[in-house]
Amino acid sequence: MTERMRKAGLSIGAAVMAVGMVAGVFAATQNQNTSEPQGSFSGRRGGPPAMGPGGPMGPMGMLGPIVGRLGLSDGQKDQLKGIMQAHSDEFKTLGSQAMTAHKALEQAILLDPVSDAAVQAASAGVAAVESQIAVATAHVRAEVFQILTDAQKAQVKQIIADRDARVARGRGRGR
Repeated sequence: MTERMRKAGLSIGAAVMAVGMVAGVFAATQNQNTSEPQGSFSGRRGGPPAMGPGGPMGPMGMLGPIVGRLGLSDGQKDQLKGIMQAHSDEFKTLGSQAMTAHKALEQAILLDPVSDAAVQAASAGVAAVESQIAVATAHVRAEVFQILTDAQKAQVKQIIADRDARVARGRGRGR
């Protein structure tokens, strides 16, 4: 597999994950099951379903799996639901654009003979959509942080720092 194909596959995977995370967060805020914590995703590896309105680059970005661990009040859950609903159409549109751009890139990569210009143009299309998703995600994260207490914000930062440390240790073992 060529490096371009590997990168395209990773990009497509990231886009699909981006489409999934907020669906899980939204579902977690809707969960009426009191036998497990809100947003726990039942301990599954990989988080919420692959398809939906968010993910690492979706509205909740990296906060999706973390939100359920913050002990949000009912008022905060309602506000979070409002934020997600307010941005739902925007992220559906961006998700659709991302899937279209990634499909175009995949098709450009598979051209025979290879067309550097086609791959570069399609890759630029993917980058443009992912840039829009990143900007929109940053705005949603800022809105979410407005409803968190200082203690919850500190908890988010600590969870992210702990995760980054685990990732760094994993890479240190040759991964």
